[in-house]
Amino acid sequence: MTKKKKTAKVAEPSARAQELREQIRHHEHAYYVLDLPEISDAEFDALFLELRRLEEENPKLITADSPTQRVGGEASEQFAKVRHRSPMLSLQNAFDEDEIRAFDRRVRGAIGGDVHYCAELKIDGLAISLTYEHGRLIRAATRGDGTVGEDVTANVRTIRSVPLSVEPVAGLPDVFEVRGEVYFPIAAFERLNAEMEAQGKARYVNPRNTAAGSVRQIDPTVTGSRDLQTFMYTLDPGGPCRSQWDVLTTLAKMGFRVNKHRRRLTGIDEVLEYHAEWQRKRHELDHEIDGVVIKVDRFDQQLELGFVARSPRWAIAFKYAPEEAETEVEEIACYVGRTGVLTPVAHLKPVIVGGVTVRNVTTHNEDQVNEKGVYVGARVVIHRAGDVIPEIVSVKEPKQGWRMPAKCPVCGGEVVREEPYIAHRCINPFCAAQRLERVRHFASRGAMNIDGLGYATINQLIERKWVVDPSDLFRLTKEQVVQLEGFADKSAQKLLTRIADSQRPPLGRFLYSLGIPQVGEATAELLAAEFGTIDALRSATLEQIDAVESVGSNMANEVRMYFEGHGGELVGRLIEAGVLPQAMEAPGDGPFTGKTFVFTGTLETMGRPDAEALIRGLGGKAASSVSAKTDYVVAGPGAGSKLEKAQKLKLNILDEQQFLELIRDK
Repeated sequence: MTKKKKTAKVAEPSARAQELREQIRHHEHAYYVLDLPEISDAEFDALFLELRRLEEENPKLITADSPTQRVGGEASEQFAKVRHRSPMLSLQNAFDEDEIRAFDRRVRGAIGGDVHYCAELKIDGLAISLTYEHGRLIRAATRGDGTVGEDVTANVRTIRSVPLSVEPVAGLPDVFEVRGEVYFPIAAFERLNAEMEAQGKARYVNPRNTAAGSVRQIDPTVTGSRDLQTFMYTLDPGGPCRSQWDVLTTLAKMGFRVNKHRRRLTGIDEVLEYHAEWQRKRHELDHEIDGVVIKVDRFDQQLELGFVARSPRWAIAFKYAPEEAETEVEEIACYVGRTGVLTPVAHLKPVIVGGVTVRNVTTHNEDQVNEKGVYVGARVVIHRAGDVIPEIVSVKEPKQGWRMPAKCPVCGGEVVREEPYIAHRCINPFCAAQRLERVRHFASRGAMNIDGLGYATINQLIERKWVVDPSDLFRLTKEQVVQLEGFADKSAQKLLTRIADSQRPPLGRFLYSLGIPQVGEATAELLAAEFGTIDALRSATLEQIDAVESVGSNMANEVRMYFEGHGGELVGRLIEAGVLPQAMEAPGDGPFTGKTFVFTGTLETMGRPDAEALIRGLGGKAASSVSAKTDYVVAGPGAGSKLEKAQKLKLNILDEQQFLELIRDK
């Protein structure tokens, strides 16, 4: 008897979609909440792409909590008001040991001596409230005045550590709130500022304010691009929990991100030790804290203690005093970046701020120097912004009138201020300082990602004239590298291997590595998606570049000028040296190829993701904002500012029925 050959069983679309959603949620939780990725980015992307395609082919399978729907809906310009189910209270502050001991005496005097405290780090972010119904996220709101906040659901849905759905623990009602903090990780904040500088824009001042601004963006895709993070610490109502420690443990089990540095403490001396420990270690964290929060752990004791005004009697914020110091400006020197921009830096008489000796403070540009009134000899107050970046807070007797040098301090080339930018730039493309910064940027993590190629190594290569521009990196020999300080045979071979491994970069990363003025990582990806290959972009006209969504005329002009000048020559040398940027997959052709649609308001016959997927399947683009380049605006009930802008621009405006007829005609 011959055996029948078994054939692989193909899962039904609905079953496969559910399986993919569960896998993606698991890996998102491992990556964004636990910081323990289990698969590579490429493997995760493959799962996500399969689910997205499956949902595009079967729109009825799309669920509100699908990972593909994280981008959220349209946020209105005037955020709707949300009344919290219970007030989001503020905490009383304590700044020294006497105040915290007085708090402990009040607590013990009211409820007796058997008191345990739950201690948590006080995250310097934006308080947020998440409402879940039957385990699904239905609303996110800011704290507001504590009673009424703003509805920011569309934006918060884009934050990867916020679960779109959870499995509630037994004892919770159908509707419950989870509260916590949205914050900007320091590394992500620095990446954003680097991109702002690359575009010739002013840097953001601090992570806390930028996190708050990111959550309140009109366009949710902006929020989603900013790598925000969360820590949750409140469950309302508490359900089966009998203590704050239970709440934190339960939230973690349900899939929320909870700070791992929490601790249960048995007395006020342990509280003081915890506070002092994190005052020493706070700069080791990847986020800002401005103190620790101390709560009476047991809920029955919290209930007995009650509230005063808008603060609980059972909790207190033990804050760190502002870390400031006064010193004198000895010199204002200018340093030259990869695009030739001069950055003034105030050299100070060394002073200790927050346990760190500060000698230099960046003042960013001429306007900022004069706005603060900084000058040589000025007495200034310094603090470490975000407890990391030194910043001049104030000047004792401010004076205006400082000017950028007319000549580059490195090469002597002419320095100009190009309107409308606030920066001054050395226009000599052969400036040695620019050369160093260009090679460093080219090798950086967000670009070609050549690990081990730092400032010291690049500087040696440039001084020996072995590297004039980034293309020379791919012509280095082991005999050369072993001559550099800090290298031996094995480390030299390791660096050369890393350089060789970088020769087939994705097109977007390659474009970013070139350091084109105003082109940051996001813009580089847009250009890569639009043109597909480096040759197509190099040969594109100014009008073609300007036509790319979100690329304005100034940026388009910078890109065109780059490829027409020395940048185009560099790209040629890189390709000759063996660098092969990987082409992007070309979008499919269809009846709407070259057409851009914007959807606003509510669609009744299909969800907006379905409509956008339908347009993409027909070769068109689905954009998030209205511009003169938009071909069609599809407006449903509740359409707001996008519809008004479309009317002013006299664009083609369709209602849902007209849109469906247009689709059927194609």
